[in-house]
Amino acid sequence: MNRRMILAGLISATSAAGIAHAEMRKDQIIGSWSVVSVVTETDGKSTEPFGPTPQGMFIFTADGYFSANIVRPGRTKFASKNREAGSAEENKEAVAGNISTFGKYVFNSDGSITLSIIGSNFPNWDGTQQRRAAKIVGDEMTYTNPTPSLGAGVSVLKLMRTNNWEPESPN
Repeated sequence: MNRRMILAGLISATSAAGIAHAEMRKDQIIGSWSVVSVVTETDGKSTEPFGPTPQGMFIFTADGYFSANIVRPGRTKFASKNREAGSAEENKEAVAGNISTFGKYVFNSDGSITLSIIGSNFPNWDGTQQRRAAKIVGDEMTYTNPTPSLGAGVSVLKLMRTNNWEPESPN
């Protein structure tokens, strides 16, 4: 009888583990997600390239399109009030404090996502295909970028599903 109980326990534990590690489904990612944090690890050192309170939104549509935008709050406003007439320092801060991409995505059977980036404010990404790992638990997504625009490291983003997203008003 002990063998039966042990075997039943092992089968039950294996089944539960299978459910706990089930792959993410495409329908789980559809919708809008606000950016909670962005942490990049490079050579054992962690940084927050968009600061401790990044702002941003990721949108995944049911028909396979995406848009992703992240900005560092508190960037200096351009003195000229013209985005095409910024100083070298204003332009540098604007570029370093923002990453925006859009295009199409394909959901892979292993739960990862392949992005076909049509355009980005980082021109090196225009026309590229990139793979991301994603894990959703409840209304939280962990989104891992193994090829961040910083040129090295791995970026891990925490995103929160948004139902009625309303950005904080800037100063």
